[in-house]
Amino acid sequence: MVRIESHQPRKQRKARYTASSHEKSKFLNAPLSPALKKKYGKKTLRVVKGDTVKLTRGDFTGDEGVVDLIDTSRAKLVVHGVSLTKADGTEVPRVVDASKVQITKLNLNDKRREEKLVEGK
Repeated sequence: MVRIESHQPRKQRKARYTASSHEKSKFLNAPLSPALKKKYGKKTLRVVKGDTVKLTRGDFTGDEGVVDLIDTSRAKLVVHGVSLTKADGTEVPRVVDASKVQITKLNLNDKRREEKLVEGK
């Protein structure tokens, strides 16, 4: 993760905004559910498209859905079923921070991801 030395919020925000792409990828880690923690022996894991997540904060607390899109530049997720209604009646997806979700089911289509989880145990 980006090491931020300063206690000043403006410098902390600047460090996040100006972080390089491989550092921003680390902002997309989310905690695992208790069952997955026990199974894989890890507390957090990077969220990928296709993972099923449960929202733990905000207006949609308790809702579960599949991750449809990951915006690495803003370090945000779009979860299926989490949307806002605009004044004209159209639905727009609500972006969610990765720290506000909990991974409940992993997308293990990627063999490298699966191997990495098993070897870490």
